[in-house]
Amino acid sequence: MITSSHKPILVVEDSAEDFTALGRAFRKQALPNPVLRCEDGDQALEYLQSYGQHPNWPQELPAFVLLDLNLPGTDGRTVLDIVKKDPRLQSIPIIIFSTSTNTRDIQDCYRLGANSYLTKPIEFSVLEEKTRALVRYWLNTTELPSES
Repeated sequence: MITSSHKPILVVEDSAEDFTALGRAFRKQALPNPVLRCEDGDQALEYLQSYGQHPNWPQELPAFVLLDLNLPGTDGRTVLDIVKKDPRLQSIPIIIFSTSTNTRDIQDCYRLGANSYLTKPIEFSVLEEKTRALVRYWLNTTELPSES
C-alpha cells in the first residue's frame, strides 16, 4: 500500500502554461509524489469515480486535489460538489487553485466543501512558496485518511 506521502497529487488544470509552472515548483520541492494532470472536470471525475479501473490511471486515489474553477466542460465548482457528496471520495482534500479573488467564488467553494482556497500567483517565486506550504502542510504535517 502506498502511504499518503507518495500518493499522486491530482492537478485539474486546463492551462498547459499554469500546469508547467506548477510542475516546476513541485520539482523544486523534491516531491516524491507523482503529479497527475486532468485537463478538464470530466476527465477528473472519470479518474476519481472509477480509480483503479482504467489502465492509464493510478490504482489509488490522490493525496489531495488542486482544482481550478474555470474549466472546459464540467467546471471546478461542479467537480467539487460531486466529489464532496460521494462517500468514497469526500475525504480527499480539495484545494481550489484559481485566479479568482471574487468573494462569492471563495464562499461558494467553502460552502461546497473545499478544504482550502488559494489564489494563483503571477510571480513564480510566490508560486514556489505556495507549493512549499502545500507540500509541508498536506503531505508532511497533516494526517490524511487512508483508502478503505
